[in-house]
Amino acid sequence: MKKIIPILFAILSINSFAQNNSKEDSTIIKKIYDTSLLNGKSYEWLDYLSNQIGGRLSGSINAQKAVEWGEKELKALGIDKVWLQSVMVPKWTRGVTEFAYIETEPGKTTNVPICALGGSIPTPIGGIKAPIIEVKTFEDLRELGYDKVEGKIVFFNRPMQADLIETFKAYGGCVDQRYSGAAEAAKFGAIGVIVRSMNLRLDDYPHTGSMSYGDLTNNDKIPAAAISTNGANLLSSMLKLNPKIKFHMNMNCRTWKDVESFNVIGEITGSEFPNEYMVVGGHLDSWDLGDGSHDDGAGVVQSMEVLRLFKEIGYKPKRSIRVVLFMNEENGLRGGKKYAKVAKNKGENHVFALESDAGGFTPRGFSFDCDDANFEQVQSWKSLFEPYLVHYFAKGGSGADIGPLKKEGIVLAGLRPDSQRYFDYHHAKNDTFDAVNKRELELGAATMTSLMYLFDTYGVK
Repeated sequence: MKKIIPILFAILSINSFAQNNSKEDSTIIKKIYDTSLLNGKSYEWLDYLSNQIGGRLSGSINAQKAVEWGEKELKALGIDKVWLQSVMVPKWTRGVTEFAYIETEPGKTTNVPICALGGSIPTPIGGIKAPIIEVKTFEDLRELGYDKVEGKIVFFNRPMQADLIETFKAYGGCVDQRYSGAAEAAKFGAIGVIVRSMNLRLDDYPHTGSMSYGDLTNNDKIPAAAISTNGANLLSSMLKLNPKIKFHMNMNCRTWKDVESFNVIGEITGSEFPNEYMVVGGHLDSWDLGDGSHDDGAGVVQSMEVLRLFKEIGYKPKRSIRVVLFMNEENGLRGGKKYAKVAKNKGENHVFALESDAGGFTPRGFSFDCDDANFEQVQSWKSLFEPYLVHYFAKGGSGADIGPLKKEGIVLAGLRPDSQRYFDYHHAKNDTFDAVNKRELELGAATMTSLMYLFDTYGVK
């Protein structure tokens, strides 16, 4: 009996300590959410980034303006360090608006919305016009063979799988046709490629995105464009009625020499473990069709807001927390790779990294790239987020920009907002400020800040 009493006392003490910690964590997290919703700055920042600067394609004047803006705003927060990290990035320009039509017979045409894919070569002056052939997969292309593809424009028309609730899986299931479609079609003698936009909604917005020619020589490259979902359905229907229709496309895009740009970095130095680094970030570049509010202006301002909220509530991190506004996620990932390379060369000990790059919609939770011990720890925090209807905690991917930091002992995480509407805007002209809801954006910023707080408080396992 005498031995049991100390054990019971120890168990009660541990439980009491855990309950007190949980209560304190709940209080701080509530303060974070209250401050973000009542006195947030993320929406104001996004307004300026989107409406005063606009689309921020790597290597553009607007991208440089965004770098200067990010540096200025982070310095205004009064944090410990702010600096620019040089990185060479690709420069590609779209030129004048693309033009396309379907020709059923000479003089009888129907215009359809297209946009050049990022990195595509232009068409010859005046455009190209040729018979068009529809496929859904690369296997379809191989089955047709060179004789049936040569001299034609290939139309990849594989839609996102609508019955998948996780829309990023639906995106992953068809994005290969955008990225590698031109490289594959060129092998069979195609003279151009049209790809159905990665979009679950039926509309008239073509969605751009990065593409690659693989190991093709310059002479073998062919122009590649996206067509809107409505345009794709129309084209497919017309091909069924008349397989001999022709397609005309005209694009004026161009690839230039690489230019210098920058990652923008701000830091609050840790009070107890200054050599343990925690990163929160999003990518500052965007495509050029809209103003990049969801992809990824939202992630940029939410990440900046993490540091501002800590300052606002008077929280002093134990570990050094960095916000990184990465450059060139969209068409090269140069910023993420450069940050990781410099960190490795300096021997910096990064223990946690969080990225927001899935839009400014209502936060649902996080996905974690980590070992079982750390995932067990984050699962124990789930109840702290339940009052804010943040329930999704799962193992999975994190973010493209923080991926290069991956090593043993680090935890990588990605904010997971509700994704059902994300691909309505992704890489399209309608990705604009008016598509972002202020409250949803602020909830996301608070959710990110809360997770950063917990990892700063308890560390990694």
